Amino acid sequence: MSEIKNRYEFVLLFDVENGNPNGDPDMGNMPRIDPQTGYGIVTDVCLKRKIRDYVDLVKQGADGYDIYVRSGSVLDNQNKKAYTAVKVKDTKNPKKEEALELIQFMCKNFFDVRTFGAVMVGKEANFGQVRGPVQLNFARSQDPIFQQEVTITRCAVTNEKETDTKNQTMGKKQIVPYGLYRAEGYISANLAKIDKGKKTVGTGFSEEDLALLWESLVNMFEHDHSAARGKMSARKLIVFKHDSELGCCQSHILFDKIKVERLSKDLPPRSFADYKVTVAKDVPKGVEVVEKL
Repeated sequence: MSEIKNRYEFVLLFDVENGNPNGDPDMGNMPRIDPQTGYGIVTDVCLKRKIRDYVDLVKQGADGYDIYVRSGSVLDNQNKKAYTAVKVKDTKNPKKEEALELIQFMCKNFFDVRTFGAVMVGKEANFGQVRGPVQLNFARSQDPIFQQEVTITRCAVTNEKETDTKNQTMGKKQIVPYGLYRAEGYISANLAKIDKGKKTVGTGFSEEDLALLWESLVNMFEHDHSAARGKMSARKLIVFKHDSELGCCQSHILFDKIKVERLSKDLPPRSFADYKVTVAKDVPKGVEVVEKL
């Protein structure tokens, strides 16, 4: 597989209806917000988790598509796959050449290391770290969101002793009635490039990996439904492709080409139809706009 040769930026628009896109454990699992403005937030690691889970579901651990940061996995066990294959004895203090081989093994075999990079330091091994070519910002809602806590009851009981009581178990659900979120991302061909002189480590992120990333961004919410995230949908995926490795302009210039406007100010937004999305055509020379969704 050949590594990518072009720089990319992209914008993902996704929405949530009566769900919690990313709960804050420090705030009783209420949907995350910017407390100064009331705008909703979804962290980059939350989105990366969904991408990892989608790739894991689709590829089922196929060669080259293992997942390093898997839910519930032990990272020391993941690292062991590398130093067993490379046959390194001193895993905590490997030689420079050995550390390079270990990182190359991890990039070749783990999709998320090849894509996002990783810090591969544990009690049993120290491979150092590698920067990934794909990075995401925090997603931010287009309007301030309303954090709502809904009381629910349970008609069943836990044990026989509770059958004689008439008290129902009470619970809470934390939701956003509706929110449209915008996430912006970057893909660096320079960080994907493998240095033939082996002086630096590129991850080898390939054109095939890129196609899988676009597929993941479009479909990752379709396989992540739950009681808390019942209706989340990717609405738009707009990609800016540069005709070179280093790119043709600053990323913020391209991000500013995408405008999301509310059609009515009378009532709070409650669906994607309440917004209008426009993409300006006057992009800088050498940049191609591709709407994946």
